[in-house]
Amino acid sequence: MKKTILASAIAAATFSGAALAHDSNLPTVYGNIQYALTYENFDEGPHFVDHFDNGSTLGITHSHEIAPGITGFFKLELEGIDADDKSESNGIDGLDEAYIGVKGDSFGQIWVGSDDSTYESAIDVISNFYEIGSPNLGGGYDTGEGDLIQYMSPSFGGLRLAAAVQINGNEKTGGDKSYPYQLAAIYNVDALELAFAMDSNDGSLNYSSQNVNTDNENTYGLRATYNLDNLSLTAQFQTRKDVDDRYGLMGVYTLGKNQFALSYEMLNADAADSDQEVVSIQALHNLSDHMYVYFEGYLSGGDQVYDFVDDNGVAGVTDEKTLAAIGAVYYF
Repeated sequence: MKKTILASAIAAATFSGAALAHDSNLPTVYGNIQYALTYENFDEGPHFVDHFDNGSTLGITHSHEIAPGITGFFKLELEGIDADDKSESNGIDGLDEAYIGVKGDSFGQIWVGSDDSTYESAIDVISNFYEIGSPNLGGGYDTGEGDLIQYMSPSFGGLRLAAAVQINGNEKTGGDKSYPYQLAAIYNVDALELAFAMDSNDGSLNYSSQNVNTDNENTYGLRATYNLDNLSLTAQFQTRKDVDDRYGLMGVYTLGKNQFALSYEMLNADAADSDQEVVSIQALHNLSDHMYVYFEGYLSGGDQVYDFVDDNGVAGVTDEKTLAAIGAVYYF
């Protein structure tokens, strides 16, 4: 799971570690273990309790000066640890991020490999903010996080331009070569950040994406985030012709070692002319510089139908479900 607080903490550690690595030519090693316990309840249906690893990872980064003002860098982050269940774990058996790149003050940065995509980073903020996150609606875009070549420009008076292309050759899933691409513009002025991005959705079977949707209409997204001291407000809108429109609002308030968040998301599906809604809350407390605990709650409803099978094997459906979660994260 890619989470705001954890990602920011790791980024800070990676940045400071990169400076040390530059002096000593040693890589920076980082990692985390994440545990979560959830209670999911289907309205007029069953409830389920689960305890799981919520995305523990182990990573390594390194950077070095190629020439004055030009830096080469790499990152490798592994997942699939399944730290909650020794009997089910095969150790580290998955890849989250892996890329190499070059950056400089005059030309920005270019990097190649598996990483959060340009569109995801620019627009899809709300669904990536929460620790559990799976009840959140996310974005209606298909290009995944693998086989990417990405570019981010330097800031031109607060404006940064970004682009990504995914290289899917004939040997990839689906057997047909394709080149899905993404474009983004992010503008910062004082406390306001505005972002616009698009995804061409041209992958034949959405290689390296979790969803299967052969409709290749473009996805367009807009986001505005305003930071007021300890309060951050975000609004998002995403649309895809003949598929759906997605709206999101989120507020995040920090108070000392505590963080509180509330968001509302709505998806309107074009074909079914139906709405899906999710209200999410979070209360997070930093125990130290390396550990935090949290509570999250999700209420899902609208016209969406949720299928379930109860403890007796009887199947049913409901239009409302709730999920409550508590968790803890240790990172270094």
